[in-house]
Amino acid sequence: MDKIKQLQKMIEESNNIVVFSGAGVSTESGLKDFRSKDGLYNQKNELPAEYLLSSDCFYNNPDLFYNYYKNNLNSLSVEPNITHIFLKRLEESGKLKAIITQNIDGLHSRAGNKKVFEIHGSTYKNHCINCNKEYSAEFVFNSKGKPMCTCGGLIKPDVVLYGEALPENEFNGAIKSIQDADMMIVIGTSLTVSPANSMVSFFKGKNLAIINNDATPYDYIANLVIHQKLSTVFTPLMENMNFESK
Repeated sequence: MDKIKQLQKMIEESNNIVVFSGAGVSTESGLKDFRSKDGLYNQKNELPAEYLLSSDCFYNNPDLFYNYYKNNLNSLSVEPNITHIFLKRLEESGKLKAIITQNIDGLHSRAGNKKVFEIHGSTYKNHCINCNKEYSAEFVFNSKGKPMCTCGGLIKPDVVLYGEALPENEFNGAIKSIQDADMMIVIGTSLTVSPANSMVSFFKGKNLAIINNDATPYDYIANLVIHQKLSTVFTPLMENMNFESK
């Protein structure tokens, strides 16, 4: 059976689907991923991207941090693509119960998905490290230099930087959703970032599908593996599936 038809059959036979997504979902919207040959971590910088996006850099050299952050992680003008839109329709059908994402670009929520666990945080949420006042992504990305609060404090994006722990509530909620699911679809992630990649080990349901350009360390345990560009998978799925909203 054609792999896309096989995926469609699995989805149609499932009632509690959870999706785990990574940066590959957003590359077709024009954002760079992190670990591919053209990704942020393979760009030539004077300092490694892992340092430039670390808590150490943020607190000790915020000008350097924000120069890199604003130039590389601004998704304000980026639109959701066919994969995001498909997942919105899947949620509306009642089959998709949750999306767990490593992405900080907010595109799943902007596409219209309601149940999204952003385990690495979001660029759309920001707060002052002194008084906790909240600020929009527009304020942060449009500010000159490092963004400062009216109280004089430095504003921090609510994203998980290198050296920081994942948000406990998001992580626990994500695990519960995976444990309850009868199908898990992994989309656009290399499954190499710890501890996020451990999410797959919590799935005990019937069907695990992995859709990614390149091979992952978990391909061998999946019921279905598709190594293709995501739009070539989700465009025909969108056309062939009979979505009924619940």
